[in-house]
Amino acid sequence: MVEDRRLSVLRAIVEDYVATHEPVGSRSLVERHSLGVSPATIRNDMAALEEEGLIAQPHTSAGRVPTDQGYRVFVDRLSQVKPLSGAEKRAISSFLDGAVDLDDVMQRSVRLLAQLTRQVAVIQYPSLTRSTVRHIELVLLGANRVLLVLIADTGRVEQRVVDTGAPMTEDLLGRLRSRILDRALGQPLVDVAERVSDVAEGFEPDERPAVRAVLASLIETVVERHEERVMLAGTANLAAFGDDFNGRVRPVLEALEEQMVLLRLLGESRSTDTLTVRIGHENEVEGLTSTSVVTVGYGRGDEVVAQLGVVGPTRMDYPGTMGSVRAVARYVGRILTEQG
Repeated sequence: MVEDRRLSVLRAIVEDYVATHEPVGSRSLVERHSLGVSPATIRNDMAALEEEGLIAQPHTSAGRVPTDQGYRVFVDRLSQVKPLSGAEKRAISSFLDGAVDLDDVMQRSVRLLAQLTRQVAVIQYPSLTRSTVRHIELVLLGANRVLLVLIADTGRVEQRVVDTGAPMTEDLLGRLRSRILDRALGQPLVDVAERVSDVAEGFEPDERPAVRAVLASLIETVVERHEERVMLAGTANLAAFGDDFNGRVRPVLEALEEQMVLLRLLGESRSTDTLTVRIGHENEVEGLTSTSVVTVGYGRGDEVVAQLGVVGPTRMDYPGTMGSVRAVARYVGRILTEQG
């Protein structure tokens, strides 16, 4: 019972500090929360929480603030994330359903998440290594030039203009397209290179140079690392939290400019249901130890194709932020499923 009560006191301190950004004292806890115990008991509980490193006294006032460890205990003991209201769900659905292609879905999703959480939102494009081939199109642009278009089932579209270095005709291009699709359609992109590696051998010797040029471009498209494509929005939201970063927002902004840093922040989620919350010094990226990062995988059903999330101060509305991140991820996953 004592532990449960102290957790209730910690929860009240976190909620009040997030709402007011003012150190929380025992008197305000008594006034704002029905904890069912005397002010003296609350003071004893606060002393115990401070001894455990869950709250701290920032200066000589009587108030206390949560530590990174305190936020971690608070998050770990959350019974549920804050559900979105019906109006919020309808707004998300209406906004995202209007997207016309994958780029539009990504842009709308990251802007929406930044607006919902009032923090920095980050989204990773669907990974080609987790995608399959929906279609491959070859278009003749000239005697020696071909447009290669690869469409993945996740909505990713990759285009390349190929200089064949040898004559290419509509007839040859049609036969090549047919043989590539026969080998690659519906296959995981990671298997495409091996499946088309010997396609050129089925053509006449004088046709093989142009065929090999197209195949080489296709193989480069599927084996290159395209995961380093990340979009973010809402960096201006950090201006409202200058005090949370001790007046040093610049290191946070500089870290967020690095694509590889963003990918490390998003991590590798294996489930579309499991939220990951990293608080303060749990973030090993230099410049981001004063932030919290909430991420989740998104995809079709249980299949994760990429990650999205938010970056903000440790003084974060964790239940609300976690609810928004999960909701947007589920809507993005639904759209990808419908497009597939």
